[in-house]
Amino acid sequence: MLHLLALALLLSLVSAAPAPGQALQRAGIVGGQEAPGSRWPWQVSLRVSHQYWRHHCGGSLIHPQWVLTAAHCVGPEVHGPSYFRVQLREQHLYYQDQLLPISRIIPHPNYYSVENGADIALLELDEPVSISCHVQPVTLPPESETFPPGTQCWVTGWGNVDNGRRLPPPFPLKQVKVPVVENSVCDRKYHSGLSTGDNVPIVQEDNLCAGDSGRDSCQGDSGGPLVCKVNGTWLQAGVVSWGDGCAKPNRPGIYTRVTSYLDWIHQYVPQGP
Repeated sequence: MLHLLALALLLSLVSAAPAPGQALQRAGIVGGQEAPGSRWPWQVSLRVSHQYWRHHCGGSLIHPQWVLTAAHCVGPEVHGPSYFRVQLREQHLYYQDQLLPISRIIPHPNYYSVENGADIALLELDEPVSISCHVQPVTLPPESETFPPGTQCWVTGWGNVDNGRRLPPPFPLKQVKVPVVENSVCDRKYHSGLSTGDNVPIVQEDNLCAGDSGRDSCQGDSGGPLVCKVNGTWLQAGVVSWGDGCAKPNRPGIYTRVTSYLDWIHQYVPQGP
Protein backbone atom coordinates (compact mmCIF):
# COMPACT_ATOMS: atom_id res chain seq x y z
CA MET A 1 0.00 0.00 0.00
CA LEU A 2 2.83 2.41 0.83
CA HIS A 3 4.36 1.67 -2.55
CA LEU A 4 1.09 2.54 -4.28
CA LEU A 5 0.72 5.75 -2.30
CA ALA A 6 4.27 6.78 -3.12
CA LEU A 7 3.67 6.06 -6.79
CA ALA A 8 0.44 8.05 -6.73
CA LEU A 9 2.21 11.00 -5.11
CA LEU A 10 5.03 10.88 -7.65
CA LEU A 11 2.65 10.74 -10.60
CA SER A 12 0.52 13.56 -9.23
CA LEU A 13 3.55 15.82 -9.05
CA VAL A 14 4.71 15.18 -12.61
CA SER A 15 3.21 17.52 -15.18
CA ALA A 16 1.14 15.91 -17.91
CA ALA A 17 2.87 16.09 -21.28
CA PRO A 18 1.19 18.61 -23.56
CA ALA A 19 -0.16 17.10 -26.74
CA PRO A 20 1.78 18.25 -29.80
CA GLY A 21 0.31 21.03 -31.85
CA GLN A 22 -2.68 23.04 -30.84
CA ALA A 23 -3.53 24.44 -27.41
CA LEU A 24 -7.18 23.54 -27.90
CA GLN A 25 -6.76 19.78 -27.54
CA ARG A 26 -8.81 17.97 -24.96
CA ALA A 27 -7.59 16.42 -21.75
CA GLY A 28 -10.20 15.22 -19.21
CA ILE A 29 -13.77 14.54 -18.12
CA VAL A 30 -15.67 17.45 -16.55
CA GLY A 31 -18.89 16.98 -14.60
CA GLY A 32 -18.75 13.19 -14.61
CA GLN A 33 -18.11 10.38 -12.19
CA GLU A 34 -15.96 7.28 -11.93
CA ALA A 35 -16.99 4.68 -14.49
CA PRO A 36 -18.15 1.30 -13.18
CA GLY A 37 -15.49 -1.35 -13.71
CA SER A 38 -17.74 -3.40 -15.98
CA ARG A 39 -18.41 -0.58 -18.48
CA TRP A 40 -16.51 0.67 -21.52
CA PRO A 41 -14.42 -2.48 -22.26
CA TRP A 42 -12.98 -0.84 -25.38
CA GLN A 43 -11.34 2.08 -23.53
CA VAL A 44 -7.62 2.51 -24.21
CA SER A 45 -4.89 4.61 -22.61
CA LEU A 46 -2.22 5.68 -25.10
CA ARG A 47 1.12 6.05 -23.32
CA VAL A 48 4.30 7.89 -24.29
CA SER A 49 7.83 7.27 -23.14
CA HIS A 50 8.83 10.04 -20.71
CA GLN A 51 10.74 8.75 -17.67
CA TYR A 52 7.88 6.27 -17.34
CA TRP A 53 5.04 5.26 -19.68
CA ARG A 54 2.82 8.27 -19.06
CA HIS A 55 -0.82 8.59 -20.10
CA HIS A 56 -0.99 10.83 -23.15
CA CYS A 57 -4.35 10.31 -24.85
CA GLY A 58 -7.37 8.07 -24.96
CA GLY A 59 -8.35 5.62 -27.65
CA SER A 60 -10.74 2.79 -28.40
CA LEU A 61 -10.25 -0.82 -29.40
CA ILE A 62 -12.18 -1.31 -32.67
CA HIS A 63 -10.72 -4.71 -33.64
CA PRO A 64 -8.54 -7.23 -31.75
CA GLN A 65 -5.48 -5.69 -33.42
CA TRP A 66 -6.51 -2.06 -34.04
CA VAL A 67 -6.98 1.05 -31.91
CA LEU A 68 -8.72 4.25 -33.04
CA THR A 69 -7.44 7.58 -31.68
CA ALA A 70 -6.95 11.22 -32.72
CA ALA A 71 -4.28 12.20 -35.22
CA HIS A 72 -3.07 15.02 -32.98
CA CYS A 73 -2.20 12.39 -30.36
CA VAL A 74 0.48 10.95 -32.66
CA GLY A 75 1.41 13.95 -34.81
CA PRO A 76 1.60 16.08 -36.83
CA GLU A 77 5.26 15.01 -36.57
CA VAL A 78 4.75 11.28 -36.17
CA HIS A 79 7.09 9.42 -33.83
CA GLY A 80 8.02 5.81 -34.43
CA PRO A 81 5.84 3.08 -32.91
CA SER A 82 8.42 2.37 -30.20
CA TYR A 83 7.65 5.80 -28.67
CA PHE A 84 4.14 4.63 -27.73
CA ARG A 85 2.48 1.83 -25.80
CA VAL A 86 -1.19 0.89 -25.42
CA GLN A 87 -2.92 -0.02 -22.18
CA LEU A 88 -6.26 -1.74 -22.62
CA ARG A 89 -9.20 -1.23 -20.25
CA GLU A 90 -7.84 -0.26 -16.84
CA GLN A 91 -9.87 1.12 -13.94
CA HIS A 92 -7.00 3.10 -12.39
CA LEU A 93 -4.02 4.30 -14.38
CA TYR A 94 -0.60 2.80 -13.62
CA TYR A 95 -1.69 0.23 -11.01
CA GLN A 96 -2.13 -2.87 -13.17
CA ASP A 97 -0.29 -1.93 -16.34
CA GLN A 98 0.11 -4.52 -19.07
CA LEU A 99 1.42 -2.31 -21.83
CA LEU A 100 1.22 -3.49 -25.43
CA PRO A 101 3.64 -2.48 -28.22
CA ILE A 102 2.48 -0.90 -31.47
CA SER A 103 3.70 -2.03 -34.89
CA ARG A 104 2.23 0.74 -37.06
CA ILE A 105 0.85 4.29 -36.70
CA ILE A 106 -1.46 5.57 -39.46
CA PRO A 107 -2.67 9.17 -39.10
CA HIS A 108 -5.20 10.29 -41.69
CA PRO A 109 -3.27 11.78 -44.65
CA ASN A 110 -5.41 14.95 -44.68
CA TYR A 111 -4.68 15.87 -41.06
CA TYR A 112 -2.57 18.93 -40.32
CA SER A 113 -4.41 20.64 -37.43
CA VAL A 114 -7.34 19.87 -35.17
CA GLU A 115 -9.42 22.79 -36.43
CA ASN A 116 -9.17 21.67 -40.07
CA GLY A 117 -10.55 18.17 -39.70
CA ALA A 118 -9.33 14.62 -40.35
CA ASP A 119 -8.21 14.40 -36.71
CA ILE A 120 -8.22 10.60 -36.67
CA ALA A 121 -5.56 7.91 -36.59
CA LEU A 122 -5.17 4.14 -36.42
CA LEU A 123 -2.72 2.18 -34.30
CA GLU A 124 -1.91 -1.43 -35.20
CA LEU A 125 -0.93 -3.62 -32.27
CA ASP A 126 1.94 -6.09 -32.58
CA GLU A 127 -0.42 -8.99 -31.88
CA PRO A 128 -4.20 -9.41 -31.68
CA VAL A 129 -5.51 -9.21 -28.13
CA SER A 130 -7.70 -11.79 -26.45
CA ILE A 131 -11.32 -10.71 -26.28
CA SER A 132 -13.08 -11.20 -22.94
CA CYS A 133 -15.86 -9.63 -20.89
CA HIS A 134 -13.26 -7.10 -19.69
CA VAL A 135 -11.76 -6.23 -23.11
CA GLN A 136 -13.99 -5.93 -26.18
CA PRO A 137 -13.98 -3.85 -29.36
CA VAL A 138 -16.56 -1.12 -29.74
CA THR A 139 -18.90 -1.30 -32.73
CA LEU A 140 -18.42 1.24 -35.51
CA PRO A 141 -21.63 2.86 -36.76
CA PRO A 142 -23.16 2.28 -40.19
CA GLU A 143 -22.51 5.12 -42.61
CA SER A 144 -26.20 6.03 -42.51
CA GLU A 145 -26.22 6.73 -38.75
CA THR A 146 -26.59 10.46 -38.07
CA PHE A 147 -26.77 10.64 -34.24
CA PRO A 148 -29.48 13.33 -34.25
CA PRO A 149 -29.36 16.39 -31.97
CA GLY A 150 -30.30 15.63 -28.40
CA THR A 151 -29.01 12.05 -28.53
CA GLN A 152 -27.54 11.24 -25.13
CA CYS A 153 -24.04 9.80 -25.51
CA TRP A 154 -21.14 9.07 -23.18
CA VAL A 155 -17.51 10.17 -23.27
CA THR A 156 -14.85 8.52 -21.13
CA GLY A 157 -11.24 9.13 -20.19
CA TRP A 158 -8.56 9.95 -17.64
CA GLY A 159 -8.21 13.62 -18.51
CA ASN A 160 -8.52 16.77 -16.45
CA VAL A 161 -11.55 17.20 -14.21
CA ASP A 162 -11.73 20.93 -14.99
CA ASN A 163 -9.69 23.58 -16.75
CA GLY A 164 -6.17 23.17 -15.37
CA ARG A 165 -7.19 20.60 -12.71
CA ARG A 166 -5.61 17.22 -13.29
CA LEU A 167 -7.30 13.97 -12.42
CA PRO A 168 -6.06 13.13 -8.89
CA PRO A 169 -4.82 9.71 -7.68
CA PRO A 170 -5.83 6.93 -7.90
CA PHE A 171 -6.57 8.15 -11.47
CA PRO A 172 -9.93 6.42 -12.07
CA LEU A 173 -11.51 6.13 -15.49
CA LYS A 174 -14.29 8.73 -15.62
CA GLN A 175 -17.48 9.02 -17.64
CA VAL A 176 -20.00 11.73 -18.40
CA LYS A 177 -23.24 11.80 -20.39
CA VAL A 178 -23.35 14.53 -23.05
CA PRO A 179 -26.05 15.54 -25.53
CA VAL A 180 -25.32 15.75 -29.25
CA VAL A 181 -25.53 19.32 -30.58
CA GLU A 182 -26.44 19.92 -34.22
CA ASN A 183 -23.43 21.13 -36.23
CA SER A 184 -24.94 24.42 -37.40
CA VAL A 185 -26.03 25.26 -33.84
CA CYS A 186 -22.60 24.32 -32.55
CA ASP A 187 -20.94 26.50 -35.17
CA ARG A 188 -23.07 29.50 -34.14
CA LYS A 189 -22.12 28.92 -30.52
CA TYR A 190 -18.43 28.96 -31.42
CA HIS A 191 -18.81 32.18 -33.40
CA SER A 192 -20.34 33.83 -30.32
CA GLY A 193 -17.82 36.27 -28.87
CA LEU A 194 -15.40 35.94 -31.79
CA SER A 195 -14.66 38.28 -34.67
CA THR A 196 -14.57 35.36 -37.12
CA GLY A 197 -17.14 35.97 -39.85
CA ASP A 198 -20.27 33.84 -39.78
CA ASN A 199 -19.46 32.69 -43.32
CA VAL A 200 -16.21 31.11 -42.09
CA PRO A 201 -17.07 27.70 -40.61
CA ILE A 202 -15.42 26.80 -37.32
CA VAL A 203 -17.16 23.45 -36.96
CA GLN A 204 -16.32 21.28 -39.98
CA GLU A 205 -18.57 18.78 -41.77
CA ASP A 206 -16.55 15.86 -40.38
CA ASN A 207 -17.08 17.09 -36.80
CA LEU A 208 -19.71 16.07 -34.29
CA CYS A 209 -20.49 18.31 -31.31
CA ALA A 210 -21.60 17.12 -27.89
CA GLY A 211 -21.74 18.53 -24.38
CA ASP A 212 -23.04 21.53 -22.53
CA SER A 213 -22.02 23.84 -19.70
CA GLY A 214 -20.73 21.62 -16.90
CA ARG A 215 -20.44 18.38 -18.90
CA ASP A 216 -17.61 17.86 -21.35
CA SER A 217 -14.37 16.12 -22.21
CA CYS A 218 -11.16 17.98 -21.37
CA GLN A 219 -7.35 17.90 -21.72
CA GLY A 220 -6.12 14.27 -21.57
CA ASP A 221 -9.29 12.75 -23.06
CA SER A 222 -8.12 13.43 -26.64
CA GLY A 223 -8.45 10.42 -28.90
CA GLY A 224 -10.98 8.73 -26.65
CA PRO A 225 -14.42 7.50 -27.69
CA LEU A 226 -17.80 9.20 -27.71
CA VAL A 227 -20.31 6.35 -27.74
CA CYS A 228 -24.09 6.33 -28.17
CA LYS A 229 -26.49 3.45 -27.64
CA VAL A 230 -28.59 2.82 -30.76
CA ASN A 231 -31.12 -0.03 -30.82
CA GLY A 232 -29.36 -1.68 -27.90
CA THR A 233 -25.83 -1.48 -29.33
CA TRP A 234 -23.07 0.90 -28.30
CA LEU A 235 -21.74 2.67 -31.39
CA GLN A 236 -18.69 4.92 -31.50
CA ALA A 237 -20.00 8.22 -32.83
CA GLY A 238 -16.90 10.36 -32.34
CA VAL A 239 -13.25 10.67 -31.38
CA VAL A 240 -12.39 13.38 -28.82
CA SER A 241 -10.68 16.12 -30.83
CA TRP A 242 -10.77 19.71 -29.53
CA GLY A 243 -12.69 22.55 -27.96
CA ASP A 244 -12.38 25.99 -26.39
CA GLY A 245 -11.66 25.20 -22.76
CA CYS A 246 -13.71 22.53 -21.01
CA ALA A 247 -17.46 22.64 -20.30
CA LYS A 248 -17.69 26.37 -21.04
CA PRO A 249 -21.02 27.96 -22.00
CA ASN A 250 -21.55 28.03 -25.78
CA ARG A 251 -18.56 25.77 -26.33
CA PRO A 252 -19.58 22.10 -26.79
CA GLY A 253 -16.84 19.54 -27.20
CA ILE A 254 -15.87 18.87 -30.80
CA TYR A 255 -15.31 15.30 -31.98
CA THR A 256 -14.18 13.72 -35.22
CA ARG A 257 -17.30 12.14 -36.74
CA VAL A 258 -16.51 8.44 -37.23
CA THR A 259 -19.01 7.93 -40.06
CA SER A 260 -17.02 10.41 -42.16
CA TYR A 261 -14.03 8.07 -42.12
CA LEU A 262 -15.44 4.55 -42.33
CA ASP A 263 -14.08 3.95 -45.84
CA TRP A 264 -10.62 5.03 -44.74
CA ILE A 265 -10.75 2.92 -41.57
CA HIS A 266 -11.75 -0.18 -43.53
CA GLN A 267 -8.81 0.23 -45.89
CA TYR A 268 -6.82 -1.13 -42.94
CA VAL A 269 -9.16 -2.64 -40.37
CA PRO A 270 -10.96 -5.88 -41.34
CA GLN A 271 -14.73 -5.81 -41.02
CA GLY A 272 -16.65 -8.43 -39.07
CA PRO A 273 -15.42 -10.77 -36.33
